[in-house]
Amino acid sequence: MNDAIVIIPTYNEIENIEAIIKAVFSQSKEFHILVVDDNSPDLTAKKVTELQQEFQKNLFLLNRKEKTGLGTAYIAGFKWCLSKGYKYIFEMDADFSHDPNDLIKLYNACHVDGADVAIGSRYIKGVNVVNWPMSRILLSYFASKYVRFITRMKIEDTTAGFVCYKRAVLEAINLDKIEFVGYAFQIEMKFKAYLKKFQIVEVPVIFTDRKRGKSKMSGGIISEAIFGVIKMKLKSIFNSK
Repeated sequence: MNDAIVIIPTYNEIENIEAIIKAVFSQSKEFHILVVDDNSPDLTAKKVTELQQEFQKNLFLLNRKEKTGLGTAYIAGFKWCLSKGYKYIFEMDADFSHDPNDLIKLYNACHVDGADVAIGSRYIKGVNVVNWPMSRILLSYFASKYVRFITRMKIEDTTAGFVCYKRAVLEAINLDKIEFVGYAFQIEMKFKAYLKKFQIVEVPVIFTDRKRGKSKMSGGIISEAIFGVIKMKLKSIFNSK
């Protein structure tokens, strides 16, 4: 059995899904893919079903009835992948902001170098972001600095969504207790791994803004990250006493 699977959560990604799937499957290392689709009105799931005829053994689809947040999509994906026995479980966006060619770097950081969590980091070597407006670069950069300050994690890109987890990490985290549903989910997962003393490394990558489709970023997602991080940190202090 193949040991690595890439979870790609989707909502209205019909413009990107076929290309991203084929790009992942073109890598020198074999990766399986699990698409977790939130009942996309643009029929993203239908396109994945069509592609399964071509990739019968390594492309899987998890259909959800409604859009309930990035975090819940990943939690559903994690549970599915754990039940199937995969050793290395990846998070990756559908829109090519994460380069499929970097998957092998994250895999090697865990499989060869022994890390428990490998983060595709935009900020470990300067600011490696392409096609973002300066306002969004500053928001993302200082959000990561803010999270680092509050949580004390030694991670430069705390909000990164391009990650490889060893299955032992996901098994150790109580996935049913993950609270954040938006992009702050990424922070919470890293924080839970950090609290459990797993080895977390950052691998430098270049992040490129999407060329097709629409961003899912919203004000509610940002406020969840800002205020939720303080609550998360305080809860960890009191729970440890």
